[in-house]
Amino acid sequence: MLAEPEERADIGIIGGSGLYDPTFVQDAKEIKVHTPYGSPSDSIIVGYAGNKKVAFLPRHGRGHKIPPHNVNYRANIWAMKELGVKKLIGVSAVGSLDLSIKPGDFVVPDQFVDMTKGIRKHTFFDGPVVAHVSMADPFCNYLRRLIVKEAKDAGLRLHEKGTYLCIEGPRFSTRAESSIWHNVYKADIIGMTLVPEVNLACEAEMCYATIGMVTDYDVFAEIPVTAEEVEETMAKNLKNVKELINRVIEDIDPNENGECSCCGALKRALM
Repeated sequence: MLAEPEERADIGIIGGSGLYDPTFVQDAKEIKVHTPYGSPSDSIIVGYAGNKKVAFLPRHGRGHKIPPHNVNYRANIWAMKELGVKKLIGVSAVGSLDLSIKPGDFVVPDQFVDMTKGIRKHTFFDGPVVAHVSMADPFCNYLRRLIVKEAKDAGLRLHEKGTYLCIEGPRFSTRAESSIWHNVYKADIIGMTLVPEVNLACEAEMCYATIGMVTDYDVFAEIPVTAEEVEETMAKNLKNVKELINRVIEDIDPNENGECSCCGALKRALM
């Protein structure tokens, strides 16, 4: 029997590439959470943002030690659930598949396409209990609206919806693949970490939304980009996303109906 963590938090943040230390968390404590699936990506930092109790976890570990296909997504989500998290926000660096979505922009997707390849563990329900959760509306509209509102109030360039295409990684797309994602799938952004994080959050009946930080155009665009440009855009994105997260946390009511498929997902999913 695993011991329940003494620390509790209503709101969780999973930080993506570059977002390893939560400067928005005060009175922080670093805790280890043990799960049936092994260790999460790193210790979880629990503290306050204003008067809200928040749990923060760097998805790739501090120092970016874990590639996207090897992230222990089940342990990460289980740990957040164990801490009592009801509202969970993921942050990810993404590439743009749409010329109108520019480096430095933010995107709050409302749909996703899964192009991962089966290496990742996509469910908590491996049997004998089986669950088929609905992912028709995979993101929490309550959280999405708060993110959109606060981004506008902060003067950030943000796209209110879009389709996130998730690839296996850790390599980037070929030109042929990128052209398919753009021309055939009509996806808007591309990344490597949304799936199965979003699936598992749904199975855990946590409200989930993600903030995509656009670093560059994917190769379909054939727009040359340098490492220096990506680094500069990332630094700007990180400064802005920390401010945005602070503002959103201030607005969140942990007990608000999430208006998504996930809050009561298991009521209709268990076999």
